[in-house]
Amino acid sequence: MHVASNDSHLVGIGLYTVAEASRLLDVRPSTLTRWLHGYKVGATHYPALWTPQIDLGDDKLYLGFRDLMEARVADAFMTWGLSHQSVRAAIVRARELIGDDHPLSTNRFKTDGKTIFMEVAAQEEDVRLIDLVRGQWTFREIVAQTLKHVDFGPDSAPIRWWPRGKAARIVIDPTRSFGQPIDADTSVPAAALARAAEIEGSVEAAARAWAVPVAAVRRAVEFESELIQRKAA
Repeated sequence: MHVASNDSHLVGIGLYTVAEASRLLDVRPSTLTRWLHGYKVGATHYPALWTPQIDLGDDKLYLGFRDLMEARVADAFMTWGLSHQSVRAAIVRARELIGDDHPLSTNRFKTDGKTIFMEVAAQEEDVRLIDLVRGQWTFREIVAQTLKHVDFGPDSAPIRWWPRGKAARIVIDPTRSFGQPIDADTSVPAAALARAAEIEGSVEAAARAWAVPVAAVRRAVEFESELIQRKAA
């Protein structure tokens, strides 16, 4: 789904600035911009890897939840060693086969991806796509780890992400709070709870201020602290 500037209905899609997406994904803002805006090297222009879900008509780049999930998988493959162009070729072939604008992040890609990369390997020079992503076992491991904490709908599309696993109870769900990280049990944004703990001086005081369990505030503080530490690393 692509939301244009004349469509203000963002519920169920999610809305993230490049900075917010970078913080959640641990991917540089400049990298996300290159992937979703395209870039030039000399006289050669490389188009975007895919079209972002959201266009608010203000010349700024925004990501939807599906963009967020697609970027996670693309980043995993590029971190492994695949080139930008090889990942692009895989996305194009996967889009044709799977019939989804964001194919890498679908549940179907877990099984169809091997075939897709075999076809791409026959055309690309990327050392046979890094020996077909170091063999089927490693390919499945990369995808499985990247999508491990993602819930999928009946159409195989991702519908929510648990960044630290379900036990941590922090969820990113585009149908709730426009996809911002929230405490799953109270629906309060994690950033708001963590900020309250800082202002109030303790998780207990923040819990009283928001009328939520102390555990909810503690989970939010741990989540936000982890994002800050990861960015500083």
